[in-house]
Amino acid sequence: MELIDSHCHFDFDDFALDRSEVWQRCCQLGLKGMVIPGVSIAQWRTLFELLQRRPEWHGAVGVHPWWVKELATDHPGPGEELQEWLLGQLLHWGRNSRCVAIGECGLDRAIDTPLALQRDIFRVHLRAACELQLPLIIHVHRYHADVLALLKEYRPLRGGVIHAFSGSEEIAREYWKLGFYLGIGGTITYPRAAKTRRAVAAVPLEALLLESDAPDMPLSGRQGQRNSPEFLPDIAAELASLRAVPVEEVAVQALRNTRQLFSL
Repeated sequence: MELIDSHCHFDFDDFALDRSEVWQRCCQLGLKGMVIPGVSIAQWRTLFELLQRRPEWHGAVGVHPWWVKELATDHPGPGEELQEWLLGQLLHWGRNSRCVAIGECGLDRAIDTPLALQRDIFRVHLRAACELQLPLIIHVHRYHADVLALLKEYRPLRGGVIHAFSGSEEIAREYWKLGFYLGIGGTITYPRAAKTRRAVAAVPLEALLLESDAPDMPLSGRQGQRNSPEFLPDIAAELASLRAVPVEEVAVQALRNTRQLFSL
């Protein structure tokens, strides 16, 4: 069984002491690569330095909603100036040969950053993705209607993925119609996530990617522990169980989907 982790923060300090050992175990389990998203501009340089060690690791550039307020604080002044500066940074780093996507970016209702600011920064990412013709890695928490509206406005040619999807079948199909895959991770291992479990069992397998979101989003039974890309086969197995198909079928299609989206 071969897999690619489509969303793993493997550059975070949580893996600083044993990154090589973890990856060695991942390879023994059949992982063939991973996509490491951007979260802040300060992180991009160290991320791309890390990517030089492994050709099977790929990166993305973006400002996660949790880092948007920090971005605005570091670059005070008129909003238009910040947006144009950020666009220039995204275009510059997005042309790096190891960059396969724009993101992680999006909207999050759980933080105190004003929606207007989050939306302005998200629009910049949409502009960059359209100009560079790269897919998007989108973080959305309880703002599906707003994200869908912006995607319909910009219509990014390469689509992207809705990271850590947790929504209804109806919302899932709306994203799929717009050319966006759904990132499926540890959430589906929790029985209480009934709505999401029903959704991922019902939408086409061609619409799904597998992701760990490590070191976050631990699987059921591992709460409070560091999540790891080496648990990706467990997510594949849970998805196969929900869909009542062999895990090999899930793995083959998810691998194909990931390679197609990110041109790996």
